[in-house]
This record gives sequence, C-alpha cells and structure tokens, in this order.
Amino acid sequence: MNFLRICMLAILCFVLTACSPKPEFKNIDITGSTAFGKDFSLLDPDGKVRTLADFKGKVVVMFFGYTQCPDVCPTTLTEMQQVMTLLGPQSDKVQVLFVTVDPERDTAEILKQYVPAFDPRFLGLRPADEAALEKVTKDFRIYYKKVPGTKPGSYTIDHTAGSYAFDPDGRLRLYIKHAQGPETLAHDLKELLK
Repeated sequence: MNFLRICMLAILCFVLTACSPKPEFKNIDITGSTAFGKDFSLLDPDGKVRTLADFKGKVVVMFFGYTQCPDVCPTTLTEMQQVMTLLGPQSDKVQVLFVTVDPERDTAEILKQYVPAFDPRFLGLRPADEAALEKVTKDFRIYYKKVPGTKPGSYTIDHTAGSYAFDPDGRLRLYIKHAQGPETLAHDLKELLK
C-alpha cells in the first residue's frame, strides 16, 4: 500500500511540474546553457573572494563594464537602480554585480565608491590579475578591448553591453539586452523570483 501511495505521489508531482507554465521572458532565455557562465571567482572591494555561491537564494544580475565608461555603464547601473525601485520589497532578493574589465584603473577603493553610489546594495567586483580577467571574460563570453586615447591613461574600452541573470539556485537563465527600460527587466526578474 505504501508503494502505491509513493507511486501516486510521484505521478502527481510529475503532472504538476509538467503543467506549470514556462516563464515568458522578454529577454533572451538561455536556460540550460552549460557552455559558459557557470561561476566566477572575483574580489570584492574589501579583498574578499566572491563566487556565485555567495549569492545563493537571490537573483543575480551580472554586468561587465568600467567606471570611466561614458555611456553604457552608468546607463545600465541607473536602469538597474530603477528596476530595484520597481521591484519594491522583492528587490532585497536581487543582487546586482558590476564586474570591471579595467582593473588597472578600477581599484578596490574606486569600486567601493562608484558602484554603491547607484544603489547601496550593488557590489563591484574585480579580477585579481590579468589572467583572472581573461578567464572570467572568456567564461562569460565578454568582449572587451582597450581603445587608445589622446594621452596615456585616457583610453576607453569597447565592451559587451548586455548583462546576465542567474536564478536563486545559481543557474544562468537570461542574457539581458542593453537599454530596454526598467519595466522590461523588472518583469523578467519577477519571473525569476517566482
């Protein structure tokens, strides 16, 4: 009799799972991708090594950029701040990570000031060295390239403008296109928080 109950319960769980609606994301659903973006090992402004496991239980939005970026980076961080406002109390279950592709200029002190200026919950991360930068950008398929300026140290960096979103279980779920407006992104993050 117990075996029959267990079988019936298993069938019921399977039916409920199969019938649950698939989230309708407005961004690019990359759920199930195992080719890239599995984890990272980066330093926070206090020098502590951070990995994806540190944020388990939260939706993680990860963006690559640099603090002297004239347009894409501040626009993205401002948009994420607006998303947090739209999410209201649910925003406490979201972690925004800004990963610098310019560790030469983006010191721990600069990241500690710049990133939380958009929202105190946002966290700036940096690779420990050039090899770590190469690894994380390769792992996440991020393009970046220095563009020389008119003076030494005045370079800019061309870089991927999109972001990634992980669900609360740490699975990579979305590629977020740049500058869609906070409502679109808030919709997708609410789907991930369900």
